[in-house]
Amino acid sequence: MATINAKATQDFVPIKEVRDGVMVLKDGSMRSLLMVSSLNFALKSPDEQDAIIYQFQNFLNSLDFSVQIVVQSKELDIRPYIALLEEREKNELNELMRMQIKEYVQFIKTFVEQSNIMTKTFFAVIPYAPSIIGQGGVSSLSKFTGGQDKKLQDKALEQTRLFEESRTQLEQRTSVVQQGLTRCGLTTIQLGTDEMVELLYKSFNPGDLGKAAMIQ
Repeated sequence: MATINAKATQDFVPIKEVRDGVMVLKDGSMRSLLMVSSLNFALKSPDEQDAIIYQFQNFLNSLDFSVQIVVQSKELDIRPYIALLEEREKNELNELMRMQIKEYVQFIKTFVEQSNIMTKTFFAVIPYAPSIIGQGGVSSLSKFTGGQDKKLQDKALEQTRLFEESRTQLEQRTSVVQQGLTRCGLTTIQLGTDEMVELLYKSFNPGDLGKAAMIQ
């Protein structure tokens, strides 16, 4: 009988660690993430639309590295809003207002059940692949702790130095992307470590809606 070699879920995830607001992949390359606002292009005048297209074209032409644009689409979770309304209903002293809140809550629940309401979040993923770090990866720093001999300690310091240099290069690229998107009329927010970890958690656990929202 043939033996099936089972693999853990982590084996299929290319991410090695998230550290100091940087996502480190298993191949040693790095990623930073920007959450990007949207704009209603259809409501712009023809001149405004042409200006936006021109600015975005200039932004793309100015880049000497690749940028990945990710659109996350998910069902709207209204449970926090419903809980807020129900709490308001309990504390409302006016009987008429309490009845109206109750009817409004029921209307919202029915409307959401009958309609597929989706929210979209936009991200820009900026990459950097330091050729110096290579196979060991930045996360190998965890192997070097107190009590190691001088050679291992020196290697740990060198790995730290290389990581910081690579992170600086990545930050410069991130700044270029932020400036380009700002000129297009978009707002960007760079994700920190906790926000990035929560985004990854939700991406790999789409059915778990109980976790707090990443960015209110």
